Amino acid sequence: MPVLNKLTRIVAKPIPRMVTPKAHALIDYASVGLFLGTTAWFWRRNRRAAVASLLCGGTELAVMLLTDYPGGVKKFISFSAHREMDYGLAAVVAAMPETLGFEGDDETKFFRVQGMLITLLGELTQPSAFSPKRVRNRAA
Repeated sequence: MPVLNKLTRIVAKPIPRMVTPKAHALIDYASVGLFLGTTAWFWRRNRRAAVASLLCGGTELAVMLLTDYPGGVKKFISFSAHREMDYGLAAVVAAMPETLGFEGDDETKFFRVQGMLITLLGELTQPSAFSPKRVRNRAA
């Protein structure tokens, strides 16, 4: 996990968890919109950053649509698994500049901040709101 994401997680630990699943879903949708908007913004300036933003936004959208929370379409991923996946996504988002080779560019700041914000959202989401693991019934 990138250092800034880890630091964000440590700093956010003592803060009360106040984000509900519905608010989490709304923030996720806003984040996807931000990623897709920056894809268009970065396209003429830095194609690698634009592709990174498109990949991150698409990944977040896919995870959102498969989560069993308000705003999800298919109930395939539990909300607690979604939270853990958010931490992984935050690390990937923060590492995109090194991965795609635009680390020294101005667009790097966007990915670092977005990774920190995704981590912060995971830390501030109510743990009591996480659904328990579901057991699938299989027809014999």
